[in-house]
Amino acid sequence: MPPHPHARPARHRAWRVATPVVVLLLSGALFAVSARQSDGLDLRGGRLTDLASVVRAERDEAGDLTAQASELNAEVEALSARLGDRSVARVQDEVATLVDPAGLTEKTGPAVQVTLDDASPEARLAYEGDPNDLVVHQQDIQAVANAMWNAGAVAVTIQGQRLISTTGIKCEGNQVTLHGIPYSPPYVIVGIGDTARLFSELTTDPILATYRDYTLIPGGGVAWDMTELDAATAPAYTGLLDLTYATPMADG
Repeated sequence: MPPHPHARPARHRAWRVATPVVVLLLSGALFAVSARQSDGLDLRGGRLTDLASVVRAERDEAGDLTAQASELNAEVEALSARLGDRSVARVQDEVATLVDPAGLTEKTGPAVQVTLDDASPEARLAYEGDPNDLVVHQQDIQAVANAMWNAGAVAVTIQGQRLISTTGIKCEGNQVTLHGIPYSPPYVIVGIGDTARLFSELTTDPILATYRDYTLIPGGGVAWDMTELDAATAPAYTGLLDLTYATPMADG
């Protein structure tokens, strides 16, 4: 059958159908691109006014949080200060309990006094043995002090100087140096405490027993005298408390 003179070609009918479809697809693509660029936000101008309101609200909230943080910091500082005060007080209490046994406070009480002395010059001239047998040595003084500590003495003095845990007794020639000060004999050692215990320890100590043997040297040996005192006073130690010690040299 011949075609109608006014009939449209088939391709024209195809475009009638395809054109709306293409338009719809392009519109969908534009919507998709717009959504992706906006990241889910409304890109219309009216949204800008809402965003400014959000910024103001967030700023106000940030100010409130900053003020709250400042208050909390102040509270922490106050608590830390109070804790620090308690720590200082605790340290001070501990120091107060240690100054007495450390020898930093004066002590008074019944005591035993021991006096050591070299042999007389005449006895030393006449002695034919070792001259060191007739003089008081560092270890003799130290032995008396140790015996007193062993007997529970609460304080010990030598030549009136208070002994502490770092006291060193050094023999230099015919003198003994104590806390940097040289002393000559006779050496007077006083121990404050239970006098019965002090007498017992000083009498039975083997080192002091040997010393007393040298008091019996014919012609006159070293001197030993032990006396009980109703009361004696040991002054507080007032010297330096710093410790000095050697350190190895760096390899050069």
